[in-house]
Amino acid sequence: MSKKVFIKTYGCQMNVYDSKRMADVLKPHGYSVSESSDDADLVILNTCHIREKAAEKVYSEIGRLKQIKTAKAAQGNDMYIAVAGCVAQAEGPEMMRRAPTIDMVLGPQTYHRLPDMLKTAGEQRAAGRNSARVLDTEFPTETKFDHLPEESAYSGPAAFLTVQEGCDKFCTFCVVPYTRGAEYSRPIADIVEEAKRLVASGVVEITLLGQNVNAYHGALADGGTANLGDLIHALDQIEGLGRIRYTTSHPRDMDDTLINAHRDVASCMPYLHLPVQSGSNAILDAMNRKHTRESYFDIIDRLRAARPDIALSSDFIVGFPGETDQDFEDTLDLVRRVKYAQAYSFKYSPRPGTPASVIEQQVDESVKSERLARLQALLNEHQLEFNTNSIGREMDILLEREGKLEGQLLGRSPYLQAVHVDVTSHENTLDADADKPYSGFMGKLVRVRITEAGPNSLKGELVGALH
Repeated sequence: MSKKVFIKTYGCQMNVYDSKRMADVLKPHGYSVSESSDDADLVILNTCHIREKAAEKVYSEIGRLKQIKTAKAAQGNDMYIAVAGCVAQAEGPEMMRRAPTIDMVLGPQTYHRLPDMLKTAGEQRAAGRNSARVLDTEFPTETKFDHLPEESAYSGPAAFLTVQEGCDKFCTFCVVPYTRGAEYSRPIADIVEEAKRLVASGVVEITLLGQNVNAYHGALADGGTANLGDLIHALDQIEGLGRIRYTTSHPRDMDDTLINAHRDVASCMPYLHLPVQSGSNAILDAMNRKHTRESYFDIIDRLRAARPDIALSSDFIVGFPGETDQDFEDTLDLVRRVKYAQAYSFKYSPRPGTPASVIEQQVDESVKSERLARLQALLNEHQLEFNTNSIGREMDILLEREGKLEGQLLGRSPYLQAVHVDVTSHENTLDADADKPYSGFMGKLVRVRITEAGPNSLKGELVGALH
């Protein structure tokens, strides 16, 4: 009998990848993916612990799901609720205590065991227990990648591919080492094979994922190890793979091999997300980042020497405990010197169990808000400037989905900008069907001249052949 699973994903791209793989694990057991929790036999909340009040948002969703579950039970239908991901890993026993309607709690390293958990939960429920209770937040000796089916639920021209997990850096503000575990890198041959399967299914662009993706050190068949630059070179040999990206990087792991890959590998996109977090050496030291503003500038100089057209994005935390006015001015100075094409910025919020959460010199919320507003105004100014400078340029755009207007498709530039492309004037509609005359462009790389720019997106017109 066919069953349905609804997976709600919070947070980072790695959770997006994990959610897809959960669907893959469940498919051989009769589960198809549903677009709604209302008709699902199993609901999985794949959680993220990075943002403030992440757990409270999950509990709010569980309260809504409880009503659906109760209504189904009244009609004699089963529904299971599972909480996965980093909040589950960090707060598993507390979640089970606080929300009895949860059937399963599983960490990000154990989702390959989902079929067994469902079997156990079903057996417990059949035995007459009011609620099946399964908790699995271990860090198993075997890896989830050893147990995943080859078939992937990915569809579309762009896909994520996790190559590295975990973190050994222990930044004082971050929970990742505690929720994802120690750094682990997949063997290079396994990654290449998965990438080949993705390309065979129509994927043109792959983004390599890792908590510290440039700390990748995967095993080779001869017993040696490969770094991320080596992996990019290996993936570049796959016919049909047009674009390679990677995220998220740490400044400590930007070696020459990786920098030179941006120079030597055409499929390696000229765009790099390289979080700096602060422009103050004192704050970087308090964060345990193990890099300085000077070493960060050196990396930027080397990247731009290797690939002059490279664009950068970053992450910033304002109001970290002990941050002075001068520390914040140092951050603004770094932003002015680097000029990011795009960036993410947040007010510091304590994460229970992290060293920074118990530092006494917490910054007042009003000061955090004022600093964040100033920083974001500067970052937005630079982002608009970068986009405006794109006007008149010709770029290859990967078309991914339909836009809001007739004959308009939406794609991504090499710099990850959203680009709205008018395809109505192009004579080649490929093998489109009658109802969607421009669908033949979907999933293709096309040459586009940029004609307009806004703060968050570009517009352009086709000028070249499809490929």
